[in-house]
Amino acid sequence: MAVNYDATTKTARMQATLDRIDNHASPAVLRIYSAAFAAILAEIALPDPSFSLSGAVLTMLGVPLSDTSANNTGTAALARIQDGGGTTIVDNLSVGTSSTDIVLNSTTVTTGQTVTITGGTITHAA
Repeated sequence: MAVNYDATTKTARMQATLDRIDNHASPAVLRIYSAAFAAILAEIALPDPSFSLSGAVLTMLGVPLSDTSANNTGTAALARIQDGGGTTIVDNLSVGTSSTDIVLNSTTVTTGQTVTITGGTITHAA
């Protein structure tokens, strides 16, 4: 059975997540990966603050955001957010061109191309 949280707890947990993402002088980074985290396809520095918070939802600020030189060739499938110190704060984000946590202009990535995030949200589970 799934665990459920009241609205106040969800908001507090998401605020704590946002605080951890933005807790360094260096910017947080969103890394986009191929399936099973096999290869880093792109790395995009996030603004500070990186997200706005409304209830149990974090919404990425500053979009569109781009990596102007993709690291590898592959199909974008997953993402993770690391704080400015390199600690992974949020993992296993879905990636696609719509209806995913991280929305890209294309999931087909070729080394050296520009990869653009057009939107992003992180929603607390029930």
